[in-house]
Amino acid sequence: MANYLITGGAGFIGSHLAEALVLAGHTVRIFDNFRTGRRGNLAGIRGKAEILKGDVRDRRAVQAAVRGMDYIFHQAALVSVAESVEHPEETLDVNVNGTLNILQAARRAKVRRVVMASSCAVYGAGAVPARETQAPMPLSPYAVSKLAGETLCLSFYYSYGLPVTCLRYFNVFGPRQDPHSPYSGVIAIFSSHVVTGKPVTIYGDGRQTRDFIFVADIVRANLAACESERAAGQAMNVGSGRGRSLLELRSELVSLRAAPLPVQYAAARPGDIYHSRSDPSLAKRLTGFQARTDFRSGLASTLQWQQSESGGAKA
Repeated sequence: MANYLITGGAGFIGSHLAEALVLAGHTVRIFDNFRTGRRGNLAGIRGKAEILKGDVRDRRAVQAAVRGMDYIFHQAALVSVAESVEHPEETLDVNVNGTLNILQAARRAKVRRVVMASSCAVYGAGAVPARETQAPMPLSPYAVSKLAGETLCLSFYYSYGLPVTCLRYFNVFGPRQDPHSPYSGVIAIFSSHVVTGKPVTIYGDGRQTRDFIFVADIVRANLAACESERAAGQAMNVGSGRGRSLLELRSELVSLRAAPLPVQYAAARPGDIYHSRSDPSLAKRLTGFQARTDFRSGLASTLQWQQSESGGAKA
């Protein structure tokens, strides 16, 4: 058994990761400022994990959180492309300076591995499928901040020998992803609206594609990256390897729910890219990880959660 720190541990992905670690018998400490994280996300492990309220930009708070930890899953970040366009300074402060504080504290505490949540946004409108060997092309302040965070992580690996791994998440979905947050993903929004019968907005023509991956697979990818010696000093994709359009997503949700999902169209948003799909082979080769959750099953789980959150509303 080991001691794990999860920054952003009350968030969508962080809470699932915390739950998996607690269930496995590990000691878990959650560090979150609760700006977007929710204590309700931790209801299943209440009393079984230590919860510290704090901001990754606060060096002293970070040092206290890291003390005594063996492993760090660094999930805390501002994650909205649109918000980063509106507030680039804050995005860079949290995502770059916050990551630097984590790395500095991890080095002093001799942490055995830091796994950083990065993003497919670093590829921008580059080649599809995206491979780690291609040049990054960040198109938003958010993407820049994630690439800068990765670079910091890898510099600490080469300069100080700190074992780090960066995971470039593609489009994560699943229960607990808040559809009302400006940080929410398209599946969270669409599944919420199909439950309530409200129309959804598609920015662009709906033929843009995304590589959707279920949150349980993201948890598995983090654990695999933490345990693999070959993953140290690497940045790698975490995706399904399959691209699906927004129109295809809408069709699947309508089929599952047997209910209409009205659509209204709007202009494409600044910083959004048209096609995104991973080549997940590096992660498989280095860690043995590959996504295994069936897309339709993941959507069904997400819809079930959304319905319970909305009080069983009927479309």
